[in-house]
Amino acid sequence: MSGNFFGYHGLELEKEREISKLAKRVVSISLTLENLSKCDSQCSNIFTFAESCTGGLLASWAASIPGVSSVFPGSAVTYSDRSKIEQLSVSPETIERHGAVSAQCAAEMAWGVLKLFNTMLAVSVTGIAGPGGGSEEKPVGTVWFALAYSDGRMKLKRGIYRRGPRRIVQLCAVRSAFDLLLAGLDEV
Repeated sequence: MSGNFFGYHGLELEKEREISKLAKRVVSISLTLENLSKCDSQCSNIFTFAESCTGGLLASWAASIPGVSSVFPGSAVTYSDRSKIEQLSVSPETIERHGAVSAQCAAEMAWGVLKLFNTMLAVSVTGIAGPGGGSEEKPVGTVWFALAYSDGRMKLKRGIYRRGPRRIVQLCAVRSAFDLLLAGLDEV
């Protein structure tokens, strides 16, 4: 019994650490956005998100930044393959050939949400948060990210987060997505 007790508290501690790291990213983004909001009216619609495995966590954290609506018009949570196809124009062939958890799908999600919200940057996240759904090729914790720029550039990143509770994988993915957004904001 005590093994379960300490195991539970160890996971809660890890979750608290991830939340702390995430909060620091949000502060960095908040400061960056504060500087951007001081520029002229052309600095609207800076960024958006297309989320799958994070289920809206990115948008929720972004929405915690006061005044963010001037640079963040909204996001898309596209958990199912169908929603990726219908809302973000992800090709059914991409999902069939490469899967929803792939660089190709992440790229198409980013392009789709960039066009949907007409922003300068778009970050997409698609992955396997677990506890089930993984395979040998794509284990639980596999997450693909894409950062699309309105000038046509694209950055892709893959993260493989160690097996753990679903929420830990999601929080790690959110932190990585914010890191990618920060890199993009530095280039705007």
